[in-house]
Amino acid sequence: MLITKSYHDIPTKLDPNGRPIRIFVIAPSLPQYPHAKFPGNEIYQVTGPVERFAGQIASQGYVVACPSVYHEFEGPEPLPYDAEGTDRGNKYKIEKEVAAYDEDAKLAIDLLTSLPNCNGRIAATGMCLGGHLAAFDQRVLASVCFFATDIHSATLGKGKSDNSLLRVQRGELTGKGELVMIFGKQDTHVPRPGRDLIRKTLEDANVTTSFLEVQAQHAFVRDEASKGRWDAALTRNIFGFMLEVFERTVGRDLGERVGPVGEVEHVC
Repeated sequence: MLITKSYHDIPTKLDPNGRPIRIFVIAPSLPQYPHAKFPGNEIYQVTGPVERFAGQIASQGYVVACPSVYHEFEGPEPLPYDAEGTDRGNKYKIEKEVAAYDEDAKLAIDLLTSLPNCNGRIAATGMCLGGHLAAFDQRVLASVCFFATDIHSATLGKGKSDNSLLRVQRGELTGKGELVMIFGKQDTHVPRPGRDLIRKTLEDANVTTSFLEVQAQHAFVRDEASKGRWDAALTRNIFGFMLEVFERTVGRDLGERVGPVGEVEHVC
């Protein structure tokens, strides 16, 4: 499908400077079907690789919202992938309040569900910072998270006070949709003990989770300034896996999920 790109500036309550958040919307374009409705998808911070990734999702028939999450500190322009831009991003991510991250996710989902071309069925995805931030919203039916960072160390947000794993332990994701966590086994940002902690916490809480570890480094899906880590072939295959999850959970209306799966019969 062809796609279009627009943006909405949405007022925020938690930005100390009173600035709005800019949410870019990339959506399918079917001029002959002006009343078509599509599932919604959320993905974080609009850099070049993220916009291209979002465009691929939109072309498959999803309305994609991309919030600019550092609006407290500067405009909606993407941070460059050079040393100075990386330092700014790492500085902002531990100066922004955790509650403000949650507000950004809520505003993006609010926007999606208000759009006339969105059918209200919402999934989320993201790289590094994003994806897992929206998973706790009750309206999100599936989240696919690529190399989600700072979860195992609880170091996201002001004061490095991320509470994602504590929320999982409290049952806030149990029975609340499907979660996919994808990591490279050579990811130095989330080493094996960190991945093991995330997996164990999710499994102990009976979260519906698929946990994928692939032969890749951090940022392996980033097709720009990846510092030698981009794996295009692996990205293509993982993209197909993500679409299967989205098509099954939000692309079709199967009704409410009812109860856990029964005991699996041991057969040959």
